[in-house]
Amino acid sequence: MRLGLSVAAVVLILDQISKFILLDVMRPEGVVNTPFFSDKIIEVLPFFNFRMAWNTGISFSMFDGGGSTTYILLAVQSAITVALVWWLRTLKGGLIQLASGLIIGGAIGNIIDRARWGAVADFFDFHVAGWHFATFNVADSCISIGVALWLLDALMNHGQHKTESKEPI
Repeated sequence: MRLGLSVAAVVLILDQISKFILLDVMRPEGVVNTPFFSDKIIEVLPFFNFRMAWNTGISFSMFDGGGSTTYILLAVQSAITVALVWWLRTLKGGLIQLASGLIIGGAIGNIIDRARWGAVADFFDFHVAGWHFATFNVADSCISIGVALWLLDALMNHGQHKTESKEPI
């Protein structure tokens, strides 16, 4: 459990620091009181920009609606994250703890945004030939990597995660 919680703490810190810095850099001149701005794009590489985007939905802006949807998503995200932390207590393998820590830390980072602003701040914009991948942040990256590691662990440790069945097959 210690590994998972440590990873979650590091992810949360990196996510919040990156958002603090990028929100300051991306804030247009004269905008003070509201975080909701989206007109600034900083070109970094021919295929990568910093681009301000606010996601009021979940991944890839699904269920994007704001208002009461924000509170519902906040409640669901919080419940899932609490369940993941509870489940983390039972995990023995290092890879699955690492994966869970990445997911938990990323989820908490996005929960903080949603609770604070009603939306999640996204910045990283990868593009090629006019096509843009969904804008994302450090928390989203860690959640995606965590899920991929979960799948890898499931493939590598397939037989070890099975429970004993008392009924004959």
